[in-house]
Amino acid sequence: MKITEHLAKADKTLFSFEILPPLKGQSLKELLQGIEPLMDFKPPFVDVTYHREEYIYKKHPNGLLERISTKKRPGTVGICAAIMNRFHIDAVPHLLCGGFTKEETENALIDLNFIGVENVLALRGDAPKTEGKFVPEENGHSYASELVQQIVRMNKGKYLHEETEPAFQTDFCVGVAGYPEKHFEAPSMKFDLKYLKEKVDNGAEYIVTQMFFDNAKYFKFVEDVRAAGIDVPIIPGIKPISTLGQITMLPRTFFLDLPDALMDELEKCKSNADVREVGIEWAVSQCKELVKAGAPSLHFYTMSKAQATYQIAKEVF
Repeated sequence: MKITEHLAKADKTLFSFEILPPLKGQSLKELLQGIEPLMDFKPPFVDVTYHREEYIYKKHPNGLLERISTKKRPGTVGICAAIMNRFHIDAVPHLLCGGFTKEETENALIDLNFIGVENVLALRGDAPKTEGKFVPEENGHSYASELVQQIVRMNKGKYLHEETEPAFQTDFCVGVAGYPEKHFEAPSMKFDLKYLKEKVDNGAEYIVTQMFFDNAKYFKFVEDVRAAGIDVPIIPGIKPISTLGQITMLPRTFFLDLPDALMDELEKCKSNADVREVGIEWAVSQCKELVKAGAPSLHFYTMSKAQATYQIAKEVF
């Protein structure tokens, strides 16, 4: 079922979450067992991220550089199939511009359509850590709005090098990302909303926000999005802080602010266990307010670790 259909038929706020494919060498079995407790809250869909390879360059004694793959999370298509088969819910794979050509994107979409996936989240993706700015692949997309266009064209039977009969059209529901605190590359929120509207005008049917810790920023974002003429569902993204390192890492990585009231409590923490307790308590409060305000779904960034999300969901759903 399409995400928009899940949201339209729901009579209450839904529960959903995102997982990471395992690093190379890790087990799919462990991943599925890890998220199984979250099925208690009947998520209608689960997002599965997609990652480009990352590299380092090793210098040899002769001066030559060898490019070595250091991080790869394979198997998004297979993980989606496993989730759908085991839990009988919808899987939502992420598709990226970064690291992929249009042909590779088309092939991935053909595979996803073949196994019965009906939803995708279209993202530009970040630049590799070794590069200062995002650079598209040759014959790849520069912006998520272009990726949305390609998916929608395939929904109409228009492939890169041919047009097919109606029987061979795909039928994906396309989601995109939104940023309550503005994408860090956008010079202003007005500018950011302009490009969000372009993604929706190109065919995106729902929005999932980046994590935030101040609900006022989500409510203002929704207000601004509606004022910009965008009327698709907006799903808030939730991430409970769970370690001391995340107090500085999350703002630095995702260009977001932690509210003063949250920081006041986090500054008292002496251990990860203390941080985790504060993070769960804060997220529960966030979620209850969002449910009361009628958020269509609460979407948790679990990092494939279910325990904190389980405790939050137990208090909220």
